[in-house]
Amino acid sequence: MHPILLSLVTYLPLGGALAIFLMRGTSEAVETASRWVALWTSLLVFALSVVIWAEFDPQVPGFQFVQQADWAASFGVSYHAGIDGISLLFVLLSTFLTPLAVIGGWKLVTNRVRDYMVALLLLETTLVGLFSALDLVLFYVFYEATLIPGSLMIGVWGGPKRVWASMQFFLFTFGGSLFMLLALLAMWTMTGTTDIPALMQAHFAPAMQCWLLLGFVLAFGVKLPLFPLHAWLPDAYTEAPTPTTAMLSGVLSKAGAYGLLRFGVLMFPDAARLFAPYVLTLGVIAVIYAAIVALAQTDMKRLIAYSSFSHMGVIAVGLFTLTPEGIDGAIFQMLSHGVIITALFFCVAAVSWRAETRSIDAFSGVAHKMPVLATLGMLFVMANVGLPGTGAFVGEWLVMVGAIHVSFWIAFLAGSSMILGAVYMLVLYRRVMFGAPGRGVVAMLRDLTGPELAVLVPCALVTLWMGIHPTSFLRVFDPAVVNAVSAPAVQAALAPVHLAAN
Repeated sequence: MHPILLSLVTYLPLGGALAIFLMRGTSEAVETASRWVALWTSLLVFALSVVIWAEFDPQVPGFQFVQQADWAASFGVSYHAGIDGISLLFVLLSTFLTPLAVIGGWKLVTNRVRDYMVALLLLETTLVGLFSALDLVLFYVFYEATLIPGSLMIGVWGGPKRVWASMQFFLFTFGGSLFMLLALLAMWTMTGTTDIPALMQAHFAPAMQCWLLLGFVLAFGVKLPLFPLHAWLPDAYTEAPTPTTAMLSGVLSKAGAYGLLRFGVLMFPDAARLFAPYVLTLGVIAVIYAAIVALAQTDMKRLIAYSSFSHMGVIAVGLFTLTPEGIDGAIFQMLSHGVIITALFFCVAAVSWRAETRSIDAFSGVAHKMPVLATLGMLFVMANVGLPGTGAFVGEWLVMVGAIHVSFWIAFLAGSSMILGAVYMLVLYRRVMFGAPGRGVVAMLRDLTGPELAVLVPCALVTLWMGIHPTSFLRVFDPAVVNAVSAPAVQAALAPVHLAAN
């Protein structure tokens, strides 16, 4: 194993962004070159992340590809990076979706292309950095840094309400992060270090755990988002250009769930047990509330945004079942949801870009004009519902297995996402794709182009792969989850939950 591989995956996008930023020439030449540099850089980074996946040994406990260097040694802060089975797949998700976002934005982003590609590559660096950070200060730096390219891509290249959406996204996330900073400072004051593996071994008093976990829940609950901290989501997802929406919903929201797992369930097990009933309740509320609101939408993109919110409620439930099955299901659901929701947003973009409207009422019989889109769209709609044979089914089934150990009603209500999802997704699909061939905008539609297929086909293959052969993913992170949950301190903290379930 070569630790430098992880540094290359983390900072190559930053190098590509710098190369694009320094380009000179005519505006047309710079735009074309920016797209190609961003594409090849992101493809190279994805290839290197696949190499890391191939060399990673899931049976080795602890972190691999570790790099550590002095940063502020006198304060107990260091540059410490590495990955375990959990963080590896989120790094892969980030590097997989970035080139798809570059290709997806080839035609969709037409102004200030160079700046957009710079922002996209910067976002990739910050995402890989936060998933691989093993120092809490380093994690905080990368976590906050995602705000800069994320809010810029919404505010500069978004829709009519882009400035308001960008401000909401920035203020909600930044405000939540302040609570994480307070928790970070408290932990540093008590232990003298911000090293995450060291903090995992620190035994905080139960009362202090509750205060620390509350800070992290408020910080990561905004990014997830956890009900009722979701007010920024519909506008941000709807107003952002589709490649940005794909990165926000596909990866950035997973940073919140990853943080809740890493710095909540696994670091503060006593507090997690006390918080579990409340978070489980909020997760169930999100599942049902977002599904009902989604059914009332007339904008296709906004409907998919609420669908994403509903599924993030399932993930919150899985994490706070505090069982290996539930946590495995939550991680699997995060990965499959990242791919599926990205594909759904690009399916909507393929239609709305041609018709110049996202109103559901404007469409009828699109399948007659775009049969390839209709076929792929059906796959992603079924996957979003949780059809067996797709990745989402595996994730939701494992979450329900974990939830049934805690409460039948929690499992039942969380599982209702499959039924409610089927209602609003099939209603959307029927209204847009079926019916008599539409006139007006629909009559002018043409089927998917090569670049659009280059985005949707890989998503389709991964969705089916995760559903048909889930072991290829589960074997990577399941040992890390089981090892973390079976730690003596965690077992002791979670014992009352297991006894109550039995």
